[in-house]
Amino acid sequence: MLNLFIAVIVAALIFDFINGFHDAANAIATVVSTQVLQLRTAVFMAAGFNFLGALSGTAVASTIASGLADPLMVTQFVILAALLGASVWNIITWRFGIPSSSSHALIGGLAGAVVAHGGWSAFYWPALYHKVLLPLVFSPVLGFLLAFIIMLICVWGFLPLNLRKGNLVSKRMQLLSSAFMAFSHGSNDAQKTMGIISLALIVFNRHHVLPIWLIGHGHEVPVVVIIVCATVMGLGTLAGGKRIIKTMGQKIIKIIPLQGFVAETSAAAIIFIASLKGFPISTTHCINASIMGVGATKRLSAVRWGVAGHIVMAWILTLPCSALLAFLLYRVLG
Repeated sequence: MLNLFIAVIVAALIFDFINGFHDAANAIATVVSTQVLQLRTAVFMAAGFNFLGALSGTAVASTIASGLADPLMVTQFVILAALLGASVWNIITWRFGIPSSSSHALIGGLAGAVVAHGGWSAFYWPALYHKVLLPLVFSPVLGFLLAFIIMLICVWGFLPLNLRKGNLVSKRMQLLSSAFMAFSHGSNDAQKTMGIISLALIVFNRHHVLPIWLIGHGHEVPVVVIIVCATVMGLGTLAGGKRIIKTMGQKIIKIIPLQGFVAETSAAAIIFIASLKGFPISTTHCINASIMGVGATKRLSAVRWGVAGHIVMAWILTLPCSALLAFLLYRVLG
């Protein structure tokens, strides 16, 4: 039992690390592509603000730990299968440079593993609809629209400035927006691993009494779990994700500093609000939709819709594919 518990914790931290380098592009793709920061500098900046963001709350972690499945129907094998299914899908999409959602990979993995163990009734499908599927649809739509509107306002506001001065101001603004984006990413994505580890602790505590500092009070996430997950995600971010950075920062549209600032600010605002509300949304969805939104203000043809279509297809496939992988892995492990 103890060995299995340790394996789950290790798998969760590996997922957290993979999430860090898989989604590093969310925070720094535009700032690197516009050459406001060099890749190495941007990665270190993102790692630091990811860490700080991960310490900012636990609402999303609570949703993952107890809001999507009955903890009594969850075992360590279920959690392990969910993590492995999500991690395998993340690696597949990272290998091909596709910015899919680590968040939805984890949730899909949890759904598949829970169903494999306890049947369809063991998973909270209404919660999936309200807390995952609706935000899945609305967060990128809001990101696109918000970025589109802010970009139009900024273009109008920058008209009195000459090109050189406007570009300099935009670069300074983008330094702030990329930091905000990294902070928001940490506030949402790191909490998912916190929730999974908290769920594993709840399951383990049924048979082995754990100290209060390790199990927490009620549904609170223990401080040690918060710090460890924040640290591991920060280290994962340092590993970077050059393939995905190239897709987001160059293949969707050719980004300029002002566009980068608007895209990052729009996405970061939506992500941070979702974090406060406890919605485990996809940072990848938000920043990609925001990039498309700023590109569409120039002309619709400025967005490479073929590349965008492949990204959307990856979004659609993430939940069912990660669920299927976790379902099959549970059958093998269980």
